[in-house]
Amino acid sequence: MATVSFRSADRRLQISDKSLVKDFITRIFKKEKHTLSSITYVFCSDDFLLQMNRDFLQHDYYTDIITFALSEKGEPVEAEVYISIDRVKDNAKALGLTYNEEILRVIFHGALHLCGYKDKKKSEILVMRGKEDQYLRLYRKFRADV
Repeated sequence: MATVSFRSADRRLQISDKSLVKDFITRIFKKEKHTLSSITYVFCSDDFLLQMNRDFLQHDYYTDIITFALSEKGEPVEAEVYISIDRVKDNAKALGLTYNEEILRVIFHGALHLCGYKDKKKSEILVMRGKEDQYLRLYRKFRADV
């Protein structure tokens, strides 16, 4: 059975219906035809994630998310996803979105990376944004139906 965990490094996830979000993440993998074994989301500060970006990716800049696939391609997905709550809040404000909408987008974004979607090229970014929007709409419907 697939497991989705939410953990705190130095920030806590503030969102309603955590269990619904976890259930919906498993649905993303099913819909994308990927087998999920386990995914752990770790919520942290900008400074925490900046240090991880430096240590593991040799990038010296802030980011909202880093996704680590821990399984081999073709095997059930095992992963850790680190999300900066500070960056999500700042991005939501800059984009004129609610924190809830932006945190869900970033959470789903991490799952989509693990399903093979990329976001380096402009064409990849367009596909990724479309998928994020699709799953945000589906989540709202899923939440309303529960």
